[in-house]
Amino acid sequence: MALAEPRLRPGGLILPAAVLWDMDGTLVDTEPYWIDAEFELAEEHDGAWSHEHALNLVGHELIASGHYIREHMGIDLAPEQIVEELLDRVVARVEQRVPWCPGAVDLVTSLSSAGVPCALVTMSYTRFVAPILANLPNGTFRAIVTGDEVSQGKPHPEPYLTAAALLGVDPSDCLAIEDSNTGATSAAEAGCRVLVVPNNVRVPPGPRRIFADSLVGLDVEAVWRGGLSMVRDDQR
Repeated sequence: MALAEPRLRPGGLILPAAVLWDMDGTLVDTEPYWIDAEFELAEEHDGAWSHEHALNLVGHELIASGHYIREHMGIDLAPEQIVEELLDRVVARVEQRVPWCPGAVDLVTSLSSAGVPCALVTMSYTRFVAPILANLPNGTFRAIVTGDEVSQGKPHPEPYLTAAALLGVDPSDCLAIEDSNTGATSAAEAGCRVLVVPNNVRVPPGPRRIFADSLVGLDVEAVWRGGLSMVRDDQR
């Protein structure tokens, strides 16, 4: 498959060949849904849980989270069952209301209009992603990579490498959008430039990372060129 080239716009402004989106905490603010579900699970099974434990799971693949919950919540459920029970709860919440992150829908829509393909790269499972995508126009994401479709989840680079391959682009020509250190590590290790918009957890500086406070009004051309005043590039 031929690799797509970074996009040129009138005046020579360069866009990435593709934008690769994390979902939880980046496209949709669903981390509170997951945290509520975890506390409900702990209460139902006489386990112990804390907000600190909940934040430790942000960005990680679900089965790894299931093992962590089994150990630290102290409940006698298999990690796979823990994941399915959590999914039941968060899917029900999303089916009632999708909590879009500020500026996310506008940004993904503007990228589509500019001809920049987008992929969704999430460690959530397909059945959780489906009701979210149902609220977006068909084809908003040209490729979708979920946690139940990869052998190694974030922070391993496989999810982002897979997304780039599905789109036929070189990862180094891609901009990934992430909200966690786990996800940013995955994207950077794949070779992507990473726009980090912290949400529920602090994300430290690191290689290939650019930071912004919000997606609202974000200028992807300026981010790609590294000249956006609201963004701090720790590589400078």
